[in-house]
Amino acid sequence: MTTLIAVLPGALIALGLVICVMAFRPQHARLADALSALEVRPAAATTTEPEGLDRAGAWWMRVRRVAVDPVRERQLLLSGRSVSTHYSLKVVGALVGLLLPMLVGALLWLLADAPPALPALLAPVGVVAGYLLPDVALRRAGRGISDDAGEALLTYFDLVTLERLANRSAIQSLHAAADLSDAPLFRSIRLVLERARLEQRAPYADLTRLSRELELPALADLVDVMRLDEAGASLARTLRARVRELRDAHLTQAKVAATQLSERMTVWMVLPSLVLGLFFLVPPLLTLATSG
Repeated sequence: MTTLIAVLPGALIALGLVICVMAFRPQHARLADALSALEVRPAAATTTEPEGLDRAGAWWMRVRRVAVDPVRERQLLLSGRSVSTHYSLKVVGALVGLLLPMLVGALLWLLADAPPALPALLAPVGVVAGYLLPDVALRRAGRGISDDAGEALLTYFDLVTLERLANRSAIQSLHAAADLSDAPLFRSIRLVLERARLEQRAPYADLTRLSRELELPALADLVDVMRLDEAGASLARTLRARVRELRDAHLTQAKVAATQLSERMTVWMVLPSLVLGLFFLVPPLLTLATSG
């Protein structure tokens, strides 16, 4: 047993070195990921270079040739976090998970003369846990991110309606409403509108593509309503009617979610009653079983 404890730290260090070499070895991207990276996405297009801690995430993505799945990219876009920032958090989490057990093990070795075998075993676990923690947190916040995006979109509808009532054109109303907030959804819409303005074309097709990327069909409904401006139709009444319908649908979904949560809570409310009933039923049942 003593020999195993003496050999195990060295074996774990060698395994860690092999994993590090494999992690930093350049990988060939899959064809589907390469084609997805070449696709131009107005919602995800950025012109700024990563700064500060984001450089670590950009470096990791460049070394590992990371391809972000559409679901995670949508959640990051709606939460206002860039992909490089997300992977920076993953790299920092992995480093903290690696160094923290080693630091604790070194302190225990110096102060209590304890063998460093357990911290060496916990270090790989800490690396994996720290690397996956941002993904878990993002997945748990997915429902809240979607709800916030829905509320922001309804607010954008109201702002577009007010701008339209101020005798602005359809495209001017879209631009003016998008400039009134720095929420993540507003920034994505503003980026799409600015790109269309620089290319001197109508932004309706880009907004429809953005609605598909963000899985917000209500944004496509807004685009369909704003297209009526080209036919000379009155948009203010149509916009207000559509906003009312969307708010009613959003309220209905919130009520359904609250009802489902209440039903799940009733299960935990019934369990104490069942346990109390078992306390009263078990003694008579045991008496009947022993008397027979």
